Amino acid sequence: MIFEADINARKKLVPMFEEIDNTIVLSYLQGHMGTAWVDDLENPTVAQITVGIFVFFAGNPNTKEAKELLYNLPDFTLAIVESEEWKNLIETVHNGATEKFQRHRFKKNPEHLDRKHIQNLLSLLPEGYEIKRIDRNIAKSPSFHELSEDFISQFDSIDDFINRGVGYAILNEGQVVSAATSFSIYDDGIEVEVASHPSHRRKGLATVVASALILDCLDRGKYPSWDGANSEFVELAQKLGYIFKESYDTYFIDYIK
Repeated sequence: MIFEADINARKKLVPMFEEIDNTIVLSYLQGHMGTAWVDDLENPTVAQITVGIFVFFAGNPNTKEAKELLYNLPDFTLAIVESEEWKNLIETVHNGATEKFQRHRFKKNPEHLDRKHIQNLLSLLPEGYEIKRIDRNIAKSPSFHELSEDFISQFDSIDDFINRGVGYAILNEGQVVSAATSFSIYDDGIEVEVASHPSHRRKGLATVVASALILDCLDRGKYPSWDGANSEFVELAQKLGYIFKESYDTYFIDYIK
């Protein structure tokens, strides 16, 4: 049997997940967002953390509760684990329903992000576009949500995002065509989410809007953590000044409940 973790159980999960280098895990462990499930509220030996589409597993995979946790998934799941035992278990339990691919981590050092360089990138906004900090009106805009469902979906509401999150949008003829937001938040920073409309790509919009978000974070003493989903996001991160650390396995699990 598995149980949803309460605040006391959450504190006990910190050492279990310390090997996973991902700020989204911190978003839950520090009490900002997400949920967790465990095999035992007093002495958990296996656990699952879920923040939006991201699901992390840690602890002992050789238990019946570990398998139970692997069926306790959101509709769209990107699962991240560290050990080969966990990877083997995912591939066994969801045989034929997983796709393993690589995501890409970057070193988390604010000294790598040169303000002058990023300020220069921010000035490259093409004619006909305008950049704005995301307010309630933009956050309610259909064009904003059509770009990415994940811009503010981890927050309780639009007001919650406005109060606790941060984001910038580029508009063209009144429509949001590119945006960068805090996918998630943790004590010392945010996890960056960036997306651009296909019709407006190859114009440097993602570079500009990400630059605005990064400068905002640095001005407030927060770190804009970057985790790339593909080679394009790796190139963009490096253009902004991030230094590549490593690639790691991620599982898309196509589990129909």
